[in-house]
Amino acid sequence: MTSLTTRIRDRRLDAAPTLQQSIAFGASGFPTQLMAQTFSAFIVYFYVSHLAVPAGWVAVAMIAHGILNALLNPVVGALSDRIRTPWGRRIPWIGIGIVPLVVAFALIWMPPELPVGGLIAWFLIVVAVYDIAFVVVVLNISALFPEIFRTTAERSRGNVPRQIFAILGMVLGTAGAPALYDSIGWAGMALVLSAVCLALLVWSFFGGMIERRVPEAASEAMRFRDQLTYTFANRAFVPYVLGSLFVQTSIAVILASVPFYVRYSLHAAEGESSLLLGAIFITAIPSILLWSAVVRRTSPRTAVLWSVAVFGIAVLGYLIPSSVLGAALVGVGVGVGVGGLLQLLEVMLAQIIDDDAVRTGHRREGAYFGVNGFVVRGSVVLQAIVAAVVLTASGFDAALEDAQPESVDGGIRLMLAVIPLGFTALAWLCFWLYPIRARDL
Repeated sequence: MTSLTTRIRDRRLDAAPTLQQSIAFGASGFPTQLMAQTFSAFIVYFYVSHLAVPAGWVAVAMIAHGILNALLNPVVGALSDRIRTPWGRRIPWIGIGIVPLVVAFALIWMPPELPVGGLIAWFLIVVAVYDIAFVVVVLNISALFPEIFRTTAERSRGNVPRQIFAILGMVLGTAGAPALYDSIGWAGMALVLSAVCLALLVWSFFGGMIERRVPEAASEAMRFRDQLTYTFANRAFVPYVLGSLFVQTSIAVILASVPFYVRYSLHAAEGESSLLLGAIFITAIPSILLWSAVVRRTSPRTAVLWSVAVFGIAVLGYLIPSSVLGAALVGVGVGVGVGGLLQLLEVMLAQIIDDDAVRTGHRREGAYFGVNGFVVRGSVVLQAIVAAVVLTASGFDAALEDAQPESVDGGIRLMLAVIPLGFTALAWLCFWLYPIRARDL
């Protein structure tokens, strides 16, 4: 154990990362997105449709989950920036959090036989553990990205393997999950996905998560109050984080809507959700390379504006299809926009962090990713509210199985297409206001 901790302690990145290190670091995108997107896409459906928990109760539980997750982000981010250890600022957090994270994720989908009140209590307790571990691990992984990769060109290339792994994780987590729970049940799905997550996180931790030896700016820790003051006073960060919130809400609402859309609008088997979600994420993989080239030739702002526009126009197509094939074709267009958003948002945030370091003398990756996480987690709350309001207003009743009122189809199509378009339009306006127009500072 001593030799292992010594090797971790002595690892430092003094130059540009190697291709092997970039790929190993990028592998972390697979398990983190697998868990996040599986949770986002199926948690409401699992508890409402399969466990028969009333949609209103699930909405309340999801709001509690969103609030806890949001509050954890700035606290963990500030602590990560402040704490100094022989192993670095980020590495200890990640190493401690991996096992609790994957165990809690599995337990979410494995509740014991309980009445409705017991199921809600189980949800709140297990998801609280999952939230804490997820923030500890994922925020610190994200904070390593601007430190490992230093220019827009380097970040656009270095982010490619990470986002490809992330999309593959989304494909397994959202498109593969229905096939898994159809064949081996929800508990079997949870165990398989958790084992995959653990293996990938361990590989990424030892192979690619490396901190730099000498910080670029002063190492003196900034007070928490000053952290928040400087962060929210940043003219580039405020439009960025609001735009990111609206984008994430659009994606979250779409993912949560697809299972309902397949079953109650297209009248197809539950497993057909895999085709719709797979069309989005498989298309996004080559799109990442496209958007990587675009941002190297333009700027993060210009590339993000184009990707948001493509995404927003494409989602309207979900109003039309009456078959799974038609909906999957719409997903191809949506996937082009999703690929850009996945590739570009963290490149833009890294640019903001660089600008802040010039002005304050501090590298505050943890603070910025923490506050970003605090705001963006509002997408979970907004998603839960949208789902509860639309399903309730349209007359959805889980006890009716497939014999839902005709109004349910219209409500689900509204939730899948029109509402995401509205959030996307707000995101485009925010990114248009983003003041950093250059590619590099």
